[in-house]
Amino acid sequence: MQSNYFLSRDPLSLDSIRSILTRLEDTIIFLLIERAQFAHNPKIYQRGAFPELAAQGFDGSWLDWFLKETETFHAKARRYTSPDEYPFTEGLPEPVLGPLPFPQILHPNNVNVNPSILSFYTRSIVPRITKQATLALAAIKRANGIRGDAEYEDDGNYGSAATIDVEVLAAISKRVHYGKFVSESKFSDHPSAFIPHIKTRDREKLEALITKPEVEARLLQRLRKKAALYAQDFAPDGEPLGQSGALKIDVDGVVELYENYIIPLTKEVEVDYLLVRLEGLSEAEIEELSKK
Repeated sequence: MQSNYFLSRDPLSLDSIRSILTRLEDTIIFLLIERAQFAHNPKIYQRGAFPELAAQGFDGSWLDWFLKETETFHAKARRYTSPDEYPFTEGLPEPVLGPLPFPQILHPNNVNVNPSILSFYTRSIVPRITKQATLALAAIKRANGIRGDAEYEDDGNYGSAATIDVEVLAAISKRVHYGKFVSESKFSDHPSAFIPHIKTRDREKLEALITKPEVEARLLQRLRKKAALYAQDFAPDGEPLGQSGALKIDVDGVVELYENYIIPLTKEVEVDYLLVRLEGLSEAEIEELSKK
């Protein structure tokens, strides 16, 4: 059964957390497949590239504007009162609805790596996963007599591409920041193992405590199998048609997204969270935790 804060008996159980992270794998893969159908469209990531936005007094990129408009609405619907949701936009309005009674699971913290997520997604991930669509676009343009730089990158689907970008970013952000729940779960189970290294701010030893190479290896193996399956076309009866034709997405690119970006960034979040885990606690409270 899928987990949420109101249905899960123990939101900090590793089984519950694992269920959510596994579901997010599917979400991220499917969204990347959706984004891969459009060309790179680098214009939507460049600040000041749309005079229509500048005329409205907005000096960010097209994607920045999409994020702001979308997250403004979601903020009013109290999305970001949930402890696993992190907006990319600052200065959002207060919710229209009153807060839900979420249990206090995480220690108070300000750990947020969304700026890094936005940067690596737009600079590294989008060009990689849209390469096939971009090359197909170039072939069409050459057939119509367009040559040179004008062949590449831009298919004009700015709204469609940015809409998917917003969804991908939210899913990656949720996945990465779920590292806080992993850290809290492991800390709660064995605080005495973490407290000495938190006090000395030893990032390497804290990372060693939370890193499970065999778990990461299984994750990447599972991810590759999922991406290879989902990237195929399916027959009307639901059977996969095999990989004889072009896949919908670069499977290696999906695996590398996790291996080179999502997993390392999640570890940073986990360690950053642990480093503030004792803030606000008295020495007596820390001593009591150390006995566990």
